[in-house]
Amino acid sequence: MLPDSVMPQIEAHQLSKNFRSAVRRPGIGGALRHLFAPRHEDKLAVDRLDLMIDAGETVAYVGPNGAGKSTTIKMLTGILVPSGGEVSVNGLVPHRRRIENAAGIGVVFGQRTQLWWDLSVRDSLELQRKIYGVSDADYRATLARFTDMLGLGEFLQLTARKISLGQRMRADLAMALLHNPPIVYLDEPTIGLDLTAKERIRAFLKELNRERGTTIMLTTHDLVDMEEICRRIVIIDKGRKIFDGGLEEMKDRFARERAIRFQLQAPLGDIEARLAALPAVTTEVESERRFTLRFDRFQHSAAALTREVMNHATVVDFHIEEPSIEAVIRQVYAGTLLGAGLT
Repeated sequence: MLPDSVMPQIEAHQLSKNFRSAVRRPGIGGALRHLFAPRHEDKLAVDRLDLMIDAGETVAYVGPNGAGKSTTIKMLTGILVPSGGEVSVNGLVPHRRRIENAAGIGVVFGQRTQLWWDLSVRDSLELQRKIYGVSDADYRATLARFTDMLGLGEFLQLTARKISLGQRMRADLAMALLHNPPIVYLDEPTIGLDLTAKERIRAFLKELNRERGTTIMLTTHDLVDMEEICRRIVIIDKGRKIFDGGLEEMKDRFARERAIRFQLQAPLGDIEARLAALPAVTTEVESERRFTLRFDRFQHSAAALTREVMNHATVVDFHIEEPSIEAVIRQVYAGTLLGAGLT
């Protein structure tokens, strides 16, 4: 067995979750039929997921709605019991040792709050301190630090019902991290927030990871969240993992299209027709001296295409555009990567 120091902090092997729901026809007749001849439908929300996350990693766990992201998080937190496979968090099986597991994690759901609606934010934090058994000295130090980093001072005395969405998200982060957990799960933590609030939360999470080594698992549809906070991305769709690696690796592996923007000294002339004859190359003309080449990088190199243009025209300037994470994520959401063996 490997020593604890090198064991993954979060580990799942062939983790699966199946939901069974009743299938009823409408009306009284349908209810009676179901009473005597019940029918059920199974939905596999998570399908034999293998996942390993080391201490201190920042991981974006992404995919379209219904992909199985929240179901995975609920199994990691112990809320749901897996239908199959194995899962371990901080050396514990979450659903078997829920209380101990809860003590070692923090969870923020963007559309739910941990604050008590009719209590002030300060009172909610004080109750959280007592629930987790945080000492007075640690509580005062942590609250002072979070107040500074998250700007809690402006609304600590207000009740949860009176604060804005951005203020609530900052308070929920403080609630989830008050007991200094080694792992934090964030489910859409910046949803619905304005740019300033998003930037503040991203900066806080990056500093938390850098200073405390907190492991962050983030589910989000926000591409900036992924790029700013995370160094690794796991893509899931229809319950299956279809990619696990670095952000740059994902772009290099899946984003086939590249683009080169050219500015010429003289009008295009016949160069457009020459380029159009090349396979997997398209030309977008912006003006008589400016155009963009889009090409499949697995069939052409940027250097070869640039030479081709320079052989027939005087190039004043050119710029190579690298593929964006958005281009790959868009393919995932459209379902064009699933089933292609991209794991």
